[in-house]
Amino acid sequence: MSEPDRIDAGLESVVLRASGAQAIVDTDVVQSLWSGYGQIVRCHLDGGSQLSVIVKHVRWPDQRDHRYGWNTDRSHERKLTSYRVETSWYDRYAERCPRSSRVPRCLALDANDDEVVMVLEDLDSAGFAGRRQQVNDAEIDACLMWLANFHATFMGERPDGLWTTGTYWHLATRPDELEVLDATRHGPLKAAAATIDHRLSGSPFQTFVHGDAKLANFCFSDDGKRAAAVDFQYVGGGCGMKDLAYFVSSCLDENDSERLEATILDRYFELLRGALERSSPALDVDVLEQDWRALYPVAWTDFYRFLQGWSPGHWKLHGYSERLAGEVLAAMAQEER
Repeated sequence: MSEPDRIDAGLESVVLRASGAQAIVDTDVVQSLWSGYGQIVRCHLDGGSQLSVIVKHVRWPDQRDHRYGWNTDRSHERKLTSYRVETSWYDRYAERCPRSSRVPRCLALDANDDEVVMVLEDLDSAGFAGRRQQVNDAEIDACLMWLANFHATFMGERPDGLWTTGTYWHLATRPDELEVLDATRHGPLKAAAATIDHRLSGSPFQTFVHGDAKLANFCFSDDGKRAAAVDFQYVGGGCGMKDLAYFVSSCLDENDSERLEATILDRYFELLRGALERSSPALDVDVLEQDWRALYPVAWTDFYRFLQGWSPGHWKLHGYSERLAGEVLAAMAQEER
C-alpha cells in the first residue's frame, strides 16, 4: 500500500465531495498514463457508501517522451483531445449504457487548462475485478455482448463532443505513420489508405465505437460471463467492425483469429440483432449485417496499415493480417479495372 498523501489537498477535496466519504485512508497507483500524462489511482475511503473510488488524474507533462519516438505537437494535441473527449463521454453519454454494456459510473469531473480529474466508480468493488491476458470462450462472448449492445445503443447517434471518427489509429490523426510506410514494400497499402478509411466512414450504419476495445480495457465478473469496459479516450463515430477487429486482434493469435473468425462474426451479429430489435426496431438489420460483414476485413486492414507505420515487426502483423490485407487490396484493385 502507498501513503495516502500521494494526492494533494485539492484533489482529495474533489474525491471526498464526490464520494461523500470522510477521509481517504490509503491509495494505490493502478497505472501511469501513457507518456507521462498522469496516473490512475484507487482511493480507499472511510465513511460514506463506497469503500473505494478510481481517480483518473491527467496533467499535461512539461516534457513529452514517447517510447516509439512520436513526441510531436500532433501527438500531444491528440492526447489532450482524447482526455477532453473522455470527459465529455462521462458527462454526456456514459449513463445511457445498458447493463449489458457496463461502464463505471462517473461521480465527478473537474477540468481546467492543464489538468483533468475524473472520479469514477471502482469496478472491482462492483463485481468486475477480473483482468485477463488470455480469454476463454465465455470471456470472448462477454466482450462480444458488450460490443454488440454498445454499438446498438448508439446506432445512428451524432458523436457531439466526441471524436468525429473514433479509434486512435484512424487516418486523419496518423499522417506520420502513413508517411513512413515503405513505398517499395507497402506501396499498394499506402496508396489505398484513403480509400480504406473512406469505406469505413462511408458505411450508412454509423454508431459510436469504443475506439480502444482491447482486452486490457475489459474487466470481468468472477465467472467471466459479464464484462465492463474502461478507457474512453478514443470513443467516437464509426463502423462497429473497427472495434470488433481490434478486439479480436488484441486477444487471439494468428491461428485462432482465422479459426474463430466465422464463429465470432456469427455470434456478434446474433447479439447485435437482438439488441437492435429492442433499441431500433425499424432498422433493417439484414442490410446492416451484409454491409458490416464486408467491412470486417477492411477494418482489420485499416489497423494493419497503422501498425506497419507505427511499429513494424509488431506481433499482430502476422500471416492472418497479411492475408486479409492482401485480399482487401486485391479486391480494390479489381474494382478499379
